[in-house]
Amino acid sequence: MSKERVFPLKKCDYCAKEISYFDQYCCEECNEKMNKFYETSQKFEKIFSVVNAICVFGIPVGIFLFPFANTVGAVIASVSCFLLGLMIVLLPFPTENMISKFKLKKAMKITRIIGACVIFLGILIWGFYFLMNITS
Repeated sequence: MSKERVFPLKKCDYCAKEISYFDQYCCEECNEKMNKFYETSQKFEKIFSVVNAICVFGIPVGIFLFPFANTVGAVIASVSCFLLGLMIVLLPFPTENMISKFKLKKAMKITRIIGACVIFLGILIWGFYFLMNITS
């Protein structure tokens, strides 16, 4: 019978490196970065929630208004997408489920990529509006 580890290795909560079962972080730097993330998220959680709610509500409203008032609908939808994406890129606050699955460093990177895609969507909506106006 082979020797097995008594305590299985787990991963650092910040960078996902393998660490001892008794540790939470691989180094002091990861601990500091994790603490800084939680301080920043607590500091900006209210403004993040308000902007998030306004933009998430603004996107479908703009899309709904687009057939009736092209300019207003396109502006509302594209500006909402752009602001939401910009906020997500600048303040990448992944969900707790993402953090537990991917660990914080990778979860923030994924969140920023999603934010960049939302910015691109806002630019795409604006471009679609101009393309539609040029052809008509």
